[in-house]
Amino acid sequence: MFNVIAKDELAPGVFRFVVEAPQIARKARPGQFVILRLNEHGERIPLTIANHDEERGTLTLFVQAVGKTSLDLSRLEKDQGILDIAGPLGLPTEIERFGTVALVGGGFGIAALWPIARALTAIGNKTIALMGARSKNLLLLQEEMHAAASEVRVATNDGSAGMRGLVTDLLDRVIRDEGPVHRVIAIGPVVMMKAVCALTRAHNIPTRVSLNPIMIDGTGMCGACRVMVDGKMRFTCVDGPEFDGHLVDFEGLENRLRGYLPEEQQARERLTGGQECRLDTTGAARSQP
Repeated sequence: MFNVIAKDELAPGVFRFVVEAPQIARKARPGQFVILRLNEHGERIPLTIANHDEERGTLTLFVQAVGKTSLDLSRLEKDQGILDIAGPLGLPTEIERFGTVALVGGGFGIAALWPIARALTAIGNKTIALMGARSKNLLLLQEEMHAAASEVRVATNDGSAGMRGLVTDLLDRVIRDEGPVHRVIAIGPVVMMKAVCALTRAHNIPTRVSLNPIMIDGTGMCGACRVMVDGKMRFTCVDGPEFDGHLVDFEGLENRLRGYLPEEQQARERLTGGQECRLDTTGAARSQP
């Protein structure tokens, strides 16, 4: 059993958990994730390791309550436990001196970019964090990202914070007006990552995206997390979660993410009594379904 030692709500339906997991904390690196099971009857879901503290033996995990399991998890309180946590899983982010790195985060994806920004800044890169959300109250980790990155820019769809528009508009301005960008890392809704890659492809900027298809075992055996990259089948849990965004088949990924939407909605309706049953189908949440 993995004990919850802290919990807070950062935005409507988005929760931060600090969990005791000393063995995982000792090995975790930016870009990796865990797969957890809440109880013996629960399903397995992947969550990005947003932070780890080797001395305290803790992991920081973010949960967006969009489906039955993530909603169940969001209801946990301090001193309650999670039955299973397996990890760290996946390949870590490549942390090297690239020069200027634009970190593009949409919605829940900002949480996954936070440790990557810290690590890249710490070794001397100029990191420009571009954060996007529908509105100000849905922006995550603004203070933390200001501490982690060299610069921070914000865009909201409704203009309630930062520039009115999309986070890709921010990226376009940085590329056009502020000199060379040597690398882009994008994490967020599939439609956002796809748009980022279309923009950076035109400028020949290497771009990494972090994918979150349906995932079960985390070892590459089940095949549920398969994605086509450069015309070849890859397994996100062992070959990723990061890939060259210019080679990813985003249409195929979008289709796979829709595969169980009716079942996910039915499960949530049973849990909530039919109230607030809308699911986020963007692929932005790491806590699916």
